[in-house]
Amino acid sequence: MSDAPILSVKGISKSFGGLKALVDVSFEIQQGEIYGIIGPNGSGKTTLINCITGFIKPGAGRVYFKGKEITGWPAHKIAHIGISRTFQIMRPYYTLPAFKNLIIPLWSPRAKKTGGWRGGGKHGDRDTVAVDILEEIGFERDSRVPYKLASTLPTGYQKRLELARCIAMRPEIIFCDEVFSGLSMSEIAGMTPLIEKLKMDGITLIMVEHRLRELFRVADRVMALNFGEKIAEGLSSVVIEDKRVKEAYLGKEAV
Repeated sequence: MSDAPILSVKGISKSFGGLKALVDVSFEIQQGEIYGIIGPNGSGKTTLINCITGFIKPGAGRVYFKGKEITGWPAHKIAHIGISRTFQIMRPYYTLPAFKNLIIPLWSPRAKKTGGWRGGGKHGDRDTVAVDILEEIGFERDSRVPYKLASTLPTGYQKRLELARCIAMRPEIIFCDEVFSGLSMSEIAGMTPLIEKLKMDGITLIMVEHRLRELFRVADRVMALNFGEKIAEGLSSVVIEDKRVKEAYLGKEAV
């Protein structure tokens, strides 16, 4: 792996009217890292993801992917170069079976360019490949679950489906927006090995999370935001003890 960061964010700011959602946020991530982004509600976490992945344009600052500036690129173009994301509010194709949700990303220019599904160089029928991917992330292949309508799946499976659609595009970076949210402890225990396997496969993961204990078990480093500003960065054990982070979560009176 190169010592150069796979993703560099330099001085990103964003305002909505008079509200400053992000203020001069900068950080760098190495390939294969699991990087956590934490902060109380309204701290700017999802806005930051949206600026990086092309869903909104930053008001100031620069974003670089593997040394190339991608600031302000549209979301589809950013996806095509290898940056994918999940959504806090899940967005499957509800009227399609779970495995059919993967057909569009499997037909994407990104998947075609990189040779299709990454597992074992399979190039066969895309329905079969879609089920292969779902099986990799915890769908029972011999059950009816991969063939059920996405709208009928429990939250845990819908979260996995979000991740599967990202994986189908063979990304180099996946932004996971609250992937543990709404899951039971047993569902999180099943999801954690998937996150770790993606890291072992060389995929860089950037995880926005409120479930701090679960995030800290997998994250290599963590950045904390509050009122749109970066207030701490480093190992989770260091960040959680930072006075500014405690104040953000608990209030000054409790610290």
